[in-house]
Amino acid sequence: MHQADTALVLFSGGQDSTTCLAWALERYPRVETIGFDYGQRHAVELEVRPAVLAGMRALRPEWDARLGEDHMIDLGLIGQISDTALTSDVEIAMQANGLPNTFVPGRNLMFMMVAATLAYRRGLTVLVGGMCETDFSGYPDCRDDTMKALQVALNLGMATRLKVETPLMWIDKAQTWELAEQAGGKALVDLIRTETHTCYLGERGALHDWGYGCGTCPACELRARGYQQYARGEKAA
Repeated sequence: MHQADTALVLFSGGQDSTTCLAWALERYPRVETIGFDYGQRHAVELEVRPAVLAGMRALRPEWDARLGEDHMIDLGLIGQISDTALTSDVEIAMQANGLPNTFVPGRNLMFMMVAATLAYRRGLTVLVGGMCETDFSGYPDCRDDTMKALQVALNLGMATRLKVETPLMWIDKAQTWELAEQAGGKALVDLIRTETHTCYLGERGALHDWGYGCGTCPACELRARGYQQYARGEKAA
């Protein structure tokens, strides 16, 4: 337990951010959460957030005691200034620059800046995000170099000593499922399966073994493949 530190977790209501929240609750005596409404096509992730947070509180009494206020921020201007498959009803495809059109330019940069501003006001010392360079769609704002540079820029610009933690940066999706089990047991894995949302298309129809989703968008493919690898590893052990 890092007694001197308090954390603000970027919490979308998805698998990665829920795993990061559990990771933070195991480490910090006070943890708050922040979410962003930026006109995302899969806005259902915002609708599942309260149930996921309630589920996290119910899993462990110490988590309930450590989990503080949740903050929802309107960042609709992202949707106004960008034209992507996550903010518009267009087909997911690769672009000429080698990035999928699900990439929302500047999104994570703005998320971290706003989170840092809120952390400053709330007296929180650690920002926790689910950015990952190992098992992702190639987004440049998910890379370790980006997060390290942001930490420097934020602290220079606000005269603070904020730490940016990215516990998923170097692990794949199977290991993300494993990390959830290590933090909260099978109960947390089941909560992530049944309550969180990752699908870019916002599909909440059938419940698959890995959770809800269309099963074909990049987010679903990563989540499903990771769960299958995690489940196979479990049986092999």
